Formats: sequence, C-alpha cells, structure tokens
Amino acid sequence: MARKTRIEYAGARYHVINRGNYRSWIFESAGARKSFLKCLDEVCIAMGWRLYAWCLMSNHYHLCIETPEPNLVEGMRWLQSTFANRFNRFHHANGHVFQGRYKAILLDGDALGAVCHYIHLNPVRAGLVEAAELEQYKNSSFAQLWYPSRRSAFESPEVALEFAGGLVDSRAGRKKYREYLDWLSQSEGDQKQMGFEKMSRGWVKGTKDFKRAILDDLKDEQIQRVVEAEASEMREPRWERTLCEGLDTINYEAEDLLSGRKGQGWKVDLARYLREVHLAPYRWIAENLHMGAPSYVQSLVSRRRKQDPSKEWILLQKHGKLD
Repeated sequence: MARKTRIEYAGARYHVINRGNYRSWIFESAGARKSFLKCLDEVCIAMGWRLYAWCLMSNHYHLCIETPEPNLVEGMRWLQSTFANRFNRFHHANGHVFQGRYKAILLDGDALGAVCHYIHLNPVRAGLVEAAELEQYKNSSFAQLWYPSRRSAFESPEVALEFAGGLVDSRAGRKKYREYLDWLSQSEGDQKQMGFEKMSRGWVKGTKDFKRAILDDLKDEQIQRVVEAEASEMREPRWERTLCEGLDTINYEAEDLLSGRKGQGWKVDLARYLREVHLAPYRWIAENLHMGAPSYVQSLVSRRRKQDPSKEWILLQKHGKLD
C-alpha cells in the first residue's frame, strides 16, 4: 500500500499520536519517559515547534503542536527514530519501538482547545489520577501548566486556559482550569459534544470550511495518493463537499435535510448521487441526510434506480457527468 502523504504548511496545528509496537509499554520506566521528553525538547527547539499539550501513557503518547514552518515530517522522523535508537541501545535490543507511522490530525479553531483538554484528561480516563489532583501526574503538560517554572520556552500549555472560557494564566486561572477539567471528566455529554470519542480518529478536526479549504489547497495528484493510501480518512470531507454541491445543484439547503419525510424523492436522488459519485457508504449517507437506517436508504436507492429519472436526478447527472 502507498504511504500516506502528510499535509504540511506553515502554522499547521496537529494532534500527534503513536503507540508502542504491539502496544508494548515503552514508557513504563522513568528512564524511557525522560529520554522521550529530552528528544521532544530537542526537536521542538530545532524545528521551532510550539508545544500546546502532551501526555505520556504506558504504551502511547499524545502531542498537540504547531509547526510555524512546514516541517512536521522532518521533525517527527527525527523524534521517533532518535528515541527508538536510544531506547534500543539502553535495552540492548533492536527493531521497531513504535507500532508504525505516527498519526497526525490537523486541528482548527475550537478543536485545538478540545484536544488540549482531551490530552490532559488522558491519565484521568485511565484511572491513574483524579482530575482534582491532575498536577500530581508528572508525565503530562498539565504539570507544566500548574507550575510555570517548569515550562520550556517552546511550551504554551496556557493556551488550554484560553479555550476554557478565556481563563488567565494566573494561580486563580489555573485552579479554575483544573476545576473545569474535573467537571468535564464527569460530563459525558460535553465530552461527546467536543468529540472526545473520535479525538484520535480521522485526519482533521475543525469546521467543514476548514476541511474544504485544506482539500482545495492540495494538488489533485496529492489527494489521489492520500485517498489510495487511506481512503476512509480523506474521503469523508470529499463526501461532505459532494453533498453541499449536490444540494446547491437541486436548489435545496442543508436545513432541508432535517425536514420532511426520510424517503423524499429528492433525498433519495441525492443519496444515489453520493453513492455513485464517490461510493459514500450507506451508513454515512443515512446519518448525514437524516434518512434513518442504512439498510432503508439502500432499499430506497435500489428502487429509485428502476424508476423514471426525476428533474433533480437529471440535474445531478449533468453536474456529476454520470452516464
């Protein structure tokens, strides 16, 4: 399989994740954690990265970074290979330390704050510490946030405060942020609204406009390489873009998807269009067109193909140049 193309540009922000090979506990020892953080310090300084949040767990890490220059690939290659060499040398071993290539999810807007909160709450979800005592967990950026004297020049953990109601980086503000995380850790509804359950999935977190802008800026051949490498990550924003274009073509608005019957003719035509243009799965179509169960949508589309084409379908055919 082709390797996934990394999306890089000046000022890009990422949620970076990777696990130990076979989920091994690479950060179980204090020496391994210290070694990784030393590598992280070195790469942040060398690459000019801003580090918003980080957390080391026993078998994986989370980073939230900004790259003022488009150098994510260069920096991550150095970080992981250098740590792996040092780790193997210490353990008199060889081979892969990480399970594979790291995952780098682009971030925009409020997604940056949500990722910081998510990273800080990692040890709480794992039952390693109570949210009300997060500063006691030394292997995350919350400790640097709580104790400013421990921060490096490239660290900006106070950014998380801004996304928790505009809190100030003061003793009182940091205490309020800890209280906010304590509350958030107990509020499944708010975690769901922030997308915690999908925080480590996909290729981008942000508004639909942000996703479309990223896709529009990419060269067609780059999009194709990414789609071929990891179709599930790159196709979803393309399905979203196709849905918007389809709605415009037949003179409907996104709000219209919420009203009327689930099996309205124009909705079925749109579902068929999404299916036949970009092979969008019926699960995704059913959810985004508010049409009920995927099997129901599949049945509607199948019947629609046997009927005379509607004016909406003719317009969609012309737009998508379908035969």
